Amino acid sequence: MTSAKTSPRTLLVVSAHAGDFVWRAGGAIALAAARGERAKVVCLSFGERGESAKAWRAGNTLEEIKAIRREEARNAAAALGAEIEFFDAGDYPLVETHELVDRLVGVYRELAPDVVLTHPLADPYNGDHPAAARMALQARVLAQAIGYDAPGEPLGAPPVFFFEPHQPEQCDFKPEVLLDITPVFDRKRKAMECLPAQQHMWDYYTDLAKRRGVQLKRNAGPNLGLAHDTMGEAYMRLYPQVTDTLA
Repeated sequence: MTSAKTSPRTLLVVSAHAGDFVWRAGGAIALAAARGERAKVVCLSFGERGESAKAWRAGNTLEEIKAIRREEARNAAAALGAEIEFFDAGDYPLVETHELVDRLVGVYRELAPDVVLTHPLADPYNGDHPAAARMALQARVLAQAIGYDAPGEPLGAPPVFFFEPHQPEQCDFKPEVLLDITPVFDRKRKAMECLPAQQHMWDYYTDLAKRRGVQLKRNAGPNLGLAHDTMGEAYMRLYPQVTDTLA
């Protein structure tokens, strides 16, 4: 459906750790930025305890590791064309608190996102991911409440998409939306290469983009002129799509 909003569209990405938004949603972020939209990443933690093994083995302190991961994530966001805000909430575990939810409400009210991307609600391998998703969803609801005490105007109801987890079959993830990221995949790859702490992920997510691109072409119908090397990202939609045209 068409929207009455006249300002540029906005995208909010709520990421548990410093690299999650790059691997799972880098293409969506780069596409939004390329269209002139405002894209913002909220990074709840740096992944300093659970996702920085190389830095720990090199003898870095906790604060040094946070600084390393902050710089990596900032560079990755810049490569994608996004803003980034760090909550420094800690990881392994990422503990859900009212204070964190309230900070997210403030982000929602300030940004008024048209679309929200975050983790799925199930991940038996990493409890930080569903914790981030639950807080993102709770903040979205509270930001809509006219009586909730936070600056800014109450939201509408932005759609929420779950990006693909590392082990989708174990996370109840079924690709429902396949996003063509071919025009910006080089930017996603550049952003991935800003994260040397997790270099083992670069080729994994490049290969995944190729597989999702094959599935995208298979489901796109004939004669759409898609590139032979189409690259894709997969998403699930939490809330029903509202539309006046079936497509």
